[in-house]
Parts: sequence; structure tokens; C-alpha cells
Amino acid sequence: MTDYRAPLEDMRFLLHSVFNLPEQWAAMPALNEMSGDLADAILEEGAKLCEQVLAPLNRSGDEEGCTWSAEGVTTPSGFKEAYQTLAESGWVGLGGVTEYGGQGAPKGLTVLFEEMQYSANSSLTLYNVLTAGACLSLASHGSDELKETYLPPMYEGRWSGSMCLTEPHAGTDLGMIRTKAEPQADGSYAVSGTKIFITGGEHDLTENIIHLVLAKLPDAPDGPKGISLFVVPKVLVNADGSLGERNGVTCGSIEHKMGIKGSATCVINFDGATGYLVGEANKGLNYMFTMMNYERLSIGLQGTGQAEWSYQQALAYAKDRVQSKAADANLRTEGRADPIIVHPDVRRMLMIQKAYIEAGRALGVYLGAQLDTARYHPDDTVRAKADGRVALLTPLGKAFFTDRGLECTVLAQQVFGGHGYVREWGMEQAVRDVRIAQIYEGTNGIQAMDLIGRKVLMNKGEWLADFFADIRTELADVDTAWQGQRTQVFDVMAKLEAQVRTWVNAGEPNLAGTQAYNVLELLGLITYGYLWLRMVNAEGADALKAPTAQFYFAWLWPQVDTLLQRLQAESSVLMDVAL
Repeated sequence: MTDYRAPLEDMRFLLHSVFNLPEQWAAMPALNEMSGDLADAILEEGAKLCEQVLAPLNRSGDEEGCTWSAEGVTTPSGFKEAYQTLAESGWVGLGGVTEYGGQGAPKGLTVLFEEMQYSANSSLTLYNVLTAGACLSLASHGSDELKETYLPPMYEGRWSGSMCLTEPHAGTDLGMIRTKAEPQADGSYAVSGTKIFITGGEHDLTENIIHLVLAKLPDAPDGPKGISLFVVPKVLVNADGSLGERNGVTCGSIEHKMGIKGSATCVINFDGATGYLVGEANKGLNYMFTMMNYERLSIGLQGTGQAEWSYQQALAYAKDRVQSKAADANLRTEGRADPIIVHPDVRRMLMIQKAYIEAGRALGVYLGAQLDTARYHPDDTVRAKADGRVALLTPLGKAFFTDRGLECTVLAQQVFGGHGYVREWGMEQAVRDVRIAQIYEGTNGIQAMDLIGRKVLMNKGEWLADFFADIRTELADVDTAWQGQRTQVFDVMAKLEAQVRTWVNAGEPNLAGTQAYNVLELLGLITYGYLWLRMVNAEGADALKAPTAQFYFAWLWPQVDTLLQRLQAESSVLMDVAL
């Protein structure tokens, strides 16, 4: 098994040559201390951490897994020490608010560190990113008292965070939750209910776990509009910030899962646990989505990160494994057989991975930069536009990344042949670990429905049209050699826009559900095509960018024709069949 190596050269190329993020950061007062040199240094140190501390625990963490007892959850050997290393070096609070001890790094940079973490060890990384997401919700919507109490120790990594949404009877439809919060005389709330599938809900990595819990007040309106958000610590916090008594929060069990076995997925019971309201009552779902948008992008990065690790393994194996002679005499060696990388079908599998991974990394940085603009830009109009762009592309980032992540990981496993199916090479773990990314943080089907329903049809295609307008502007000066591919991208964009216009007032109840995934896949291919054109036309594009871009347009881009044809299908092809 090949050691993981962070793709720093490609990451620096995106930061500096494709998106020129240091210049964007300089225009935003909250980020203008982040120079290009500092960003490079952060990536280099992050790469060392991932390669030397996290990656060596990936396989052992899978084999040992987490263990549950009445006293709590024990994580795999080495996880606690690795998390402490993360914490002591400031990585947990890398993107956190500086006022409360965070490092204040821009999201356009932290997405790359997250990808590296997922490549190295997805299970351990989940504890970190859930904490970062919980901090974001608190920083955005919590009172000064809540922020002062909880953010500093969470950024320090002494305390961690979790997100408690799902219940046994309520997954996607959170309006059905039954967890209750009863007001108490001292201004706190007694929270009671059961949450399931809680990542990092219980573990031994930190001295306290801060749960963000969706619950309903006694007089709350029915449905999603009656949901409030509460901070519920595992251990109560004294007025001086020290830890007090254990709260009424227990872990009933952990799930036995297909993958990410080093990540504790918990059933959490709240038995009159003391909680504190975040923001206003009945606005909890909106507050939680502050965290969810970041987490959905992060889970998308899990797909890209796992694909990158798998690609590195497959590429190294293809260069080393010898089987059969090359069909092309010019590629033959003097041996009885040649390395399998000379065989076209093996190269097909490797090139698909490479084309999707590098475009996915570019989209991750692009989305991170948009999140920074939406949060920090001094111009209200610019912030609003970026906010719309984030809303449009977040479901795409989560679903398209993770679908491609599984596809690439399976292709990498296939390169190994039978060796990919056995434990020795680690490929079967990679397939198991990445599979969950298509499911949690909202299944990919739900992401597709969100995209077409809320982000395209509900606003009559305005966000989509705005994105496409920017693409047309940014690709106006592409090199002559790529104008044919630009025309292809523009043509498909126009066809999708025209199709959306016919749907806006269609009034057909099953239309969105029928076409949701087709639209998501089509927008994903368009976006990757746009990003490949930006990459090959960026200053300093290396010699591999043009051949990979050519492969993308020759081999993967033709999928758009099938998708455009599917857009003409009526919902009856799905709904009128007796199943």
C-alpha cells in the first residue's frame, strides 16, 4: 500500500493561478492578513500532519473500530493522541472566529486541508469537522454568553461538537421530530428525546461534547416552522468555565456500520438534559442550515479526498504490476510482461479518476471562495450574489462530489483486480468508507431535489442564469485551442436554461422529482467543464492539465447528450408503472 502524499502542487495551482485567492482575501478586511505565502505554509504543515499523524491510523482504526459500554465510547488506539495533536497545533479552530480563539483562515483555504484530512483518515476527520460546524452555528447565531462559554474550548480542541437532528421516525422530514424542550425558571430548558445517527455523539477524544440539538418548545407551531436549536453540553459548565456535573445526556448504543468504523455513530438519549436556546425560538432549522451548508460541502470533500487516496494507490499499483504485453510495440519492455499502466483500459480507469478528482478539487476551492465572499465581503450586493451562488451549488458540491467519489474509488479498486477485493491493499476499506458520503448530511437524492426545487424552479432559474452569465464572462478569453470546448459548454448551458423556462409554470407535481437527478448531473458536468477550461487557461498550467482536459471533453462530456434527452421525459415514465 502506497503512503498518502498530499497533492500540494495542484492545490497551490488552484489557489494562486486559477482563482488568485490571495488577491480576493486582500479585498476583505476580515481575511486580509492571509497572504499567499502564509496559505502555502499552512498547506505544507497540514500535509505533514495528514501524512504522518492521521494516515498511519486509518487502517488500524478500521480494524479496531469504536467500542461502546455503559461508561461511554472508546475510539481506536491512537485516535485520542492524534486528536490532541490536531488540537494543540490549532487545526481544530483553523477557520474559527478570531475573537474567540479561532485562527480565522478563509474557507477557500480550509477546504483543501479538509480534503487532505479525508484522504488520510475519514473516520478521525469527522470528529474535527463536526466540531468546526457546531462552532460556526454558535458563532453565527448564539448569544455573546454562549459564544464566550463554548467557542474558546471548542476551538482549542478541549471540547468537541455534534449535530443532533435525526430521530428514529424523522430523517429528512425534520418537521416530525418529537424531542421536546421545556422552559425552566432559570432560563434554561429541559431537553428530552432520542436522536440517532449522531456522528461523534460520544467518544473519549475530548473532556466535553457540545451537542447542538433540534427540539420543539411546548407551544411550537407544527412542522419545520416549530423547530428551535439548543446547546446541550455532555458535562455542565460552571460559571467560571470549569466542568461541573454530568448532564442528562447518555449514549444508548453505537451503530455497527459498513465503513468509517473509527467514527462513533451514536444513539443519544436526552433525559431532561439542561440546554440553552440558540437565537430565537422556532428558527432552529434556519440556524442549523448555517452549519449544514458547510458540512455538506465538507462531506463532498470526503468524496474527493477518498478518491484522491484511492487514485494514488491505483496509479502506483498500475506502474508496478506487470501483466501481458502492451498492444503498442513502442510501449513494450524487455520483460515477459509489461506494467498494466500501458494497457488502454487501465488508463481509461485512471484518467476518469484524474479528470473528476482535479475538477472536484477546483469546485471545492471555488465554493469555499464563494462562502468567504458571502460572509466577509464589505459590499452588500456582492455578498448577496455570493450567497445565492452558494445556495445553488452546495447541493451540487455534496452530491456530485460524493457520487464521483464512489465511482473513482471503485475504479481504483478495479485497477487492482482481485487484489482490490481483499483486505491487504486497503481498497475495500476505501470503498466502504466513501459509500456513506452519498447518504448522510441529506442523501444525494434529497440534494438533487433541493437543487431543482428550491434553488432553480422556486426562483425561476435566476441563480442558475446568474451563474451561467458569470461562466460566459469568465470564459470569454479562452485560448483559441479551447474555443470548441467552450462552445460545447455554452450550448448545453443554453439548452438547460431553455428547459428550465418551460418547467417554471408547468404545474406538474412530479416534474421536479422526475428530473432532479438529471439536472444535478447535467449541472455537474457543465460546472466541471467550465472549471477545466479555467484551469487549462490559467497561468502556469502544467503539462498534464491539457491532456486531462482533453480527456474530460472527449470521454466524460458526451454524457450530457443522454441527460439532455432524459430532460424530455415525462414523469409518467416513473409514476405510471405498477411496482
